[in-house]
Amino acid sequence: MFNTLNLRAALLALAATVLLVASIVIGSRNLGNFDAALIAYLFGCVFACFGIVYRYTVWLQRAPTWRYFARGWRLFLTGRTVAYGWEFVKHFVIQFLGQKFIRNRGRARGYGHMLMAWGCFLAFAVTFPLVFGWIHFGLKRRGIDTYEIFIFGFKVMEFRLHTWLAEIIFNALNWSAILVIAGVMIMIRRRLTHAGQIAIQTFEGDWLPLLLLLAISLTGLGISLDYKFMEGKAHQFMAITHAITVILFLLWMPFGKFYHIIQRPAQLGIAIYRKAGAEGPQAVCPHNGREFTSKMHLDDVKEVTAQLGFDYARKDGTTHLDYSPQGKRALLATAHLKARQKAGSLFG
Repeated sequence: MFNTLNLRAALLALAATVLLVASIVIGSRNLGNFDAALIAYLFGCVFACFGIVYRYTVWLQRAPTWRYFARGWRLFLTGRTVAYGWEFVKHFVIQFLGQKFIRNRGRARGYGHMLMAWGCFLAFAVTFPLVFGWIHFGLKRRGIDTYEIFIFGFKVMEFRLHTWLAEIIFNALNWSAILVIAGVMIMIRRRLTHAGQIAIQTFEGDWLPLLLLLAISLTGLGISLDYKFMEGKAHQFMAITHAITVILFLLWMPFGKFYHIIQRPAQLGIAIYRKAGAEGPQAVCPHNGREFTSKMHLDDVKEVTAQLGFDYARKDGTTHLDYSPQGKRALLATAHLKARQKAGSLFG
């Protein structure tokens, strides 16, 4: 096991985990605002932090990934920060929040994925600060109908019970559960009716994530419904089942399909990379004389392939990488023709 351990990634993951624990202690005022009932969720979050940072670091150590990552930050921090910042925001809203990259593959698939994404984002925004003790609620000293919200121990606002604001705040996780359930139902219908998906789908890769999200949402919603309609009679079952499903989600996040939640934001840096490439010099294919990519991208590809030990040099001093896909196909066809001519037969 230790032969395959990436020491650098492990050390960075350990440092990130220590920083998270320290921020929890400080942010919760020496655990004064930490809810001990959430201790199981906390251990799940700490483990997920270590696993996510470890895998992300290993992923960044790949030559192509690191090239995109480093180049993206270098472009953003030098020269045209405002222009690239606007590209960053635009891509975030359209592709990340609007999930356009999924809707391009199908309307139903896009809206189902968008509902699940929004539900998860809302749940993360509420759950993690509560589990870490960074946010807590308390009754106002004078009166029993006014709640106060504290962030890192500082009061930020107050609101009265039985108001629309109170309903929104106290039911935030219920709203997120409804969004996720709606999205999961759309995706399950697709998994059951789309012939192409039926042919290639797997339980671990396609069904398990949907079922786990559905279980988390139903049990979380069930806790609220139990209090409202069943006087808390099913609380123990709902609370334990919900905790188990959430912890399974956290433990599986660094290793399963949910990791794309962490990986997808890297596309924001690629948007800046593409914009910078489009504005700079373009690479021209020697075969057809047409532009096919940015010179920056071509230069990066040459450096990365060299780092990986690939040599695409040609006898005339050029490289196969200088050619567009059409040019590469033409070179391959020419090589086949010469081989046939040398063999003395064009066919057979």
